[in-house]
Amino acid sequence: MTLQQLRYLVGIVDAGLNITAAAERLYTSQPGISKQLKLLEEELGLQLFTRKGRSLAGITPAGNEVITRARRILRETDNIRSLAGDLVGEQTGTLSIATTHTQARYVLPEIVRDFRSQFPNVNLELHQGTSEQIAELVAGGHIDLVIATGSRELFPELVLLPCYDWDRIVLTPHGHPLAELDGKLKLEQLAEYPLITYVFSLTGESSFLKAFEEHGLDPNVVFTARDADVIKTYVRMELGIGVIASMAYDRSNDGEDLLCIGAEGLFPRCTTWIGFRRDAVLRRYMIKFISDFAPHLHGDLVTEAANLPDQAEVDQLFEEIRLPLRGSH
Repeated sequence: MTLQQLRYLVGIVDAGLNITAAAERLYTSQPGISKQLKLLEEELGLQLFTRKGRSLAGITPAGNEVITRARRILRETDNIRSLAGDLVGEQTGTLSIATTHTQARYVLPEIVRDFRSQFPNVNLELHQGTSEQIAELVAGGHIDLVIATGSRELFPELVLLPCYDWDRIVLTPHGHPLAELDGKLKLEQLAEYPLITYVFSLTGESSFLKAFEEHGLDPNVVFTARDADVIKTYVRMELGIGVIASMAYDRSNDGEDLLCIGAEGLFPRCTTWIGFRRDAVLRRYMIKFISDFAPHLHGDLVTEAANLPDQAEVDQLFEEIRLPLRGSH
C-alpha cells in the first residue's frame, strides 16, 4: 500500500466516483488510477467500490472504513510537511479558507491584503458558500480555516474560536414608510411588509424565523439569497425590505439610495467564528491570519484552545472574553 494509492482512492471519491475526472484533477491517466485501485483492492483483499460494468456505482461498507482512514493518513502526511516547514522557518505554502459571501466581501479584503504583504510566498485560496457547502468542503479535507456564523453542529471535527458579534439591519429605499418611523423599529411593523433576507439553513433552526414565531407573527419572506449585494439589488427594485448583516452595509456606496435602520434586539445577536481541524498543525502564518482576523485570538490563546480535548472546554475558555461588536450603525 502506498500514499499514492491512498491519494488516488480519495481522489476518486472526491470526483464523484468518476475515474476520468479524478485523473484530470490528479494530473495522471485514467488507466494509471484504475491499475493502482485494482492493486490496492487485491492487497487488502477487499472490494472498496461496487461496480456497474466498467464504472464505479457506489462505495462498499468496507470502502467507507478504508476511505475514512485514508483521509486521516493523508491529513497527517500534510501535517508532517507543515511541521517540517515551520521548523526550518519556511513561510511558504497554501492557506485555503472557506467562508460566506458576507465575510469574503465585507470583512476579509483588508485582512487578506495585509496578510499578502507579510507572507508573499503563501498562496491564498478563498472558497465561498453556504454553511452546508462549506461543511462539504471541510469533509473533503480541502480546507485549512473556516469562517462562518452559527451552524456549529455542521462542524464537529473543528476547533471553533469566537471572533466577533454582529446584529442584523433593515434596508429600505429612501421614502419608504418605515423610514419615517418615530422611535425604535418593532417586529410587528416589519412583518407588515414583504421581506428579503439570507437563505435559511437546511439543517438548523433559523433565528430569523424564530424571532417572528415567538411574537406570534408570520413574516412574508418573498425572496432569499446568500449574497447581501443581491438582496440590496432587489430592495432597490422595491420588491421588499432587506434584512442583512450589519457589516454588509457600506454607507458610502449604499447610502445614496438605501436607508439603514437598526434592528438591535429584534433578532438574536450573531457570533462569527473561525475554525480549524483538531488534528491540524497550525503553521505560523495560519495563527497570524487568525489573530489578524480577530485580534483577541493571539497565538498563545489559539494554541491553548487547539490543545483542549473538546469544544465544550474551548467554549469554557472564552466564557469571560467579551467579543467586539462589528458593523454597528
